[in-house]
Amino acid sequence: MPDSDTTNATAAGTATTAAGRKRLVSGPGLLLVWLYGVMVVGAVSRSAFQISTEFDRAPLPYALSAVAALAYAFITYSLVRGGETARKAALICCAAELAGVLAVGTWTMVRPESFPDTTVWSQFGMGYLFIPVILPITGMLWLRKRRAMPTR
Repeated sequence: MPDSDTTNATAAGTATTAAGRKRLVSGPGLLLVWLYGVMVVGAVSRSAFQISTEFDRAPLPYALSAVAALAYAFITYSLVRGGETARKAALICCAAELAGVLAVGTWTMVRPESFPDTTVWSQFGMGYLFIPVILPITGMLWLRKRRAMPTR
């Protein structure tokens, strides 16, 4: 009996799962999933530490780190799951992530005293080599490219 997670190739050469979902993690998409996975670990670790040890010092910035971790986890899950619905959800979440990075990055530059410690999105992700601002842009470009083509 075939496993529902197996991968098949269609006549057009596009990888699909046995459940009929279009794979999003082939080629450069695999690197994207790997980077989002690393960001999940980094953001969860940082936010868990900050919330558990210093939450009273800066609750909003530390909560925003937790939001970043949730966004990264959701996007990672959506990319691995595959399919058109997951692609659209990941695309929307990447756009929300980019908006968050730009808003928090701008906020930390204009009012640095509001952020006594750096967070994932502080200064546009400078503490993470600007990956937080580059990753959603790359993700949106990749997800737009992977849009399902209408059948004829």
